[in-house]
Amino acid sequence: MSELPNTLEDAIAQSRTAVQAALADGCTRIQVEFLFPELKFMPVAEQFLPLFTEYDSRLKIFFADAGAAALARRNWTDAPFQILDIGTGRTASLQTKIQPEDEIFLFIAPTSVEVPQVEKLCQEIGDRPVVFLNPRLEDSGTVGIGYAARQTRLRFTNTIESCYYLRPIDEQSALSRCYPGQWEVWLETDGEYQRIAELPTKPSGDDLDQILLKGQPQTTTDAAPARKPNVFRSLQRFLKALSS
Repeated sequence: MSELPNTLEDAIAQSRTAVQAALADGCTRIQVEFLFPELKFMPVAEQFLPLFTEYDSRLKIFFADAGAAALARRNWTDAPFQILDIGTGRTASLQTKIQPEDEIFLFIAPTSVEVPQVEKLCQEIGDRPVVFLNPRLEDSGTVGIGYAARQTRLRFTNTIESCYYLRPIDEQSALSRCYPGQWEVWLETDGEYQRIAELPTKPSGDDLDQILLKGQPQTTTDAAPARKPNVFRSLQRFLKALSS
């Protein structure tokens, strides 16, 4: 069982430990998600990168588009690894992006639009490990996606292990997972977050509603205790400062 982090740095450190455990267990498709609206992926990626120090030039990083890849190359000038874009619409070049000497791959913030290209890249990658950082592969807001495309996306996303997940449901509750632990639902009671449920699989929205309803403390006539700083309010402030 893990504890809720107090800062984004704590969360990223937790996620790195979770990924290391998943890699050690032989997982080859791993997903890490920090689900905060204000979060910008580049600063998170920069703090996440120490996980791959031992791989040096054997790490290859993919961004969704050429602009993000160019920005990363500009900011990470001393990086020993290669930074590429997924290359939507340039299917012929996909095979050339994966080389035999590449050992591990990091995809940063790919979206549902890139799923066909990402899947083709993963076919070239084979059994080598792939880490997806803050992907949006199941974006329900994508317009014009037909049944076949949805099935393709679902088939692919079902091959990915959710290794780290952190999402505030509201200011008093949260859902998290830190591999190899279970999915955990948290609720703020008496000024502190308490774990109110552990589940082997990710709960649906309806399941979460039921869990949170059952977990609500009974009302009493006693005066409410002094509220401690809310972990997620602090985290939101941190994120705003980070993205400003």
